[in-house]
Amino acid sequence: MATQTAPSATLPPFRNEPFLDFTLAENKKQMHEALALVESHLGRDYDMIIGGQPIASTSKITSTNPARPAQVIGRHSAADASHVPAAVAAAQAAFTPWSRTTTEERAGFLLRAASLIRERNFEFCAWLTLEVGKNFAEADADVGETIDFLEFYAREALKLASASTPIQFPGERNQLRYVPLGVGAVIPPWNFPLAIMAGMTAAAIVTGNTVVLKPSPDAPTIAARFVALLEEIGLPSGVVNLCVGGPEFGSALVEHPQVRFIAFTGSKAVGLHIHERAARQQPGQHFIKRTILELGGKDAIIVDADADLDLAVEGVAASAFGFNGQKCSACSRAIVHQSIYDVFLDRLTDRVSSIQSGDPAKNFYAGPVINEVAKKRVLTYLDLARVEGRILTGGEAIETPENGFYIAPTVVADVAPTSRLAQEEIFGPVLSVIKSQSFEDSLAIANNTEYGLTGAIYTSSPTKLRRAAEEFQVGNLYLNRKCTGAMVGAHPFGGFNMSGTDSKAGGPDYLLLFTQGKSIAEKLGIATPATDLEESGPGL
Repeated sequence: MATQTAPSATLPPFRNEPFLDFTLAENKKQMHEALALVESHLGRDYDMIIGGQPIASTSKITSTNPARPAQVIGRHSAADASHVPAAVAAAQAAFTPWSRTTTEERAGFLLRAASLIRERNFEFCAWLTLEVGKNFAEADADVGETIDFLEFYAREALKLASASTPIQFPGERNQLRYVPLGVGAVIPPWNFPLAIMAGMTAAAIVTGNTVVLKPSPDAPTIAARFVALLEEIGLPSGVVNLCVGGPEFGSALVEHPQVRFIAFTGSKAVGLHIHERAARQQPGQHFIKRTILELGGKDAIIVDADADLDLAVEGVAASAFGFNGQKCSACSRAIVHQSIYDVFLDRLTDRVSSIQSGDPAKNFYAGPVINEVAKKRVLTYLDLARVEGRILTGGEAIETPENGFYIAPTVVADVAPTSRLAQEEIFGPVLSVIKSQSFEDSLAIANNTEYGLTGAIYTSSPTKLRRAAEEFQVGNLYLNRKCTGAMVGAHPFGGFNMSGTDSKAGGPDYLLLFTQGKSIAEKLGIATPATDLEESGPGL
């Protein structure tokens, strides 16, 4: 077990992890070596980890490569409802000692994890490429964001531990503590299976909570590798418990009377189900469960008449088709002023037609969607596109010898603002282009969905940028840049309306969601011995 040391009180300022340049021969070489290394570990069996102990089950969840579905990434013992009591009990047993560990020590675990992931960057990139189909740059961005979350939340936890009341009331000593909630369920998605999974887990544990981690069945191996790394750095048993399961396990976990919070990132339908079930008091439950939800989006980019077209075309293409449109922040609607509509379509079609699809392990820009279900869902929307719009490029599945789940990057023109294609989240490489009559019309169309996650606008008018900042109702708005690629610290991430609870991951307020404030007032001038509170220091 690694020796854990407390971080220095003078940590260097937070800086985002730099991206790797895969045009450099050395980086390409290291990535190919990492892929070969990871391929030598494929097909292994992984147990649940409950209270630090491996737990096997006869039922298995098998993870496969979406580019080569016959290639097994890992076989995982499947958790069902019967495993929930043991997992929660292990987390509950670990909570008391972990919550009393100093903030400095808890932050130290995050910093150590960040350091090891940084050392093994290429290896984690390779797991992402093989398990969820990320090309080299997308995989590197996922790993970099993971490091950023760990580094950022460690620093933010230390700041939170030093919080104080705005004033000291005369005759009293006033303190403000942010104390952990207890046992939480962390349910991350498959599309950022390292960054979001690790970020939600890290935020929960650095503030003193313990966790039952239920990763997506489409990306369980990456979660298992991360939990193994936490064991390697000496994280106490039971602080993070790994259970790979389906809806039965997830529902039982959400409803357990000792689970105090649920951090979930995923679809609107599942998020609303979690929110509803969490709101119901269970027998023996003496608290209101907290839900921290980051859901879907129907994100729009407005391209106004005075936009820089080169910049806009590139920004829309990157936002719509980066990682095959499988980002909750992805642009699925381009709202284009009528005066430039035709020329924009011509240039966008040329740009998207140049995107090459293929195996992410060979670093093609466009790879597969995550599984057969996703492929069928996207193809259903492409059938709809032939009715509701005009397909300019793409519009079909791409057949490969390996039977990968590929869909050609697709641009659909002349889509009506209120059509299904313009309103429903597709989560695939499909972009709807909508013609607007004016800037006011563009804003109205952009805001006319049930979602409000990300958005962007391209215009050279400062007045229109200011209006967009006030009137474009999304949690993350970008001016004259793409609507994907939020950076930890710079772009706290979370959306409005049906896009979730606006949790602002990677921002200064995020850790508050995993704590509750405790105000302590002590009357001065009374001769009493020093209290435990005074002696305990900044830790909780």
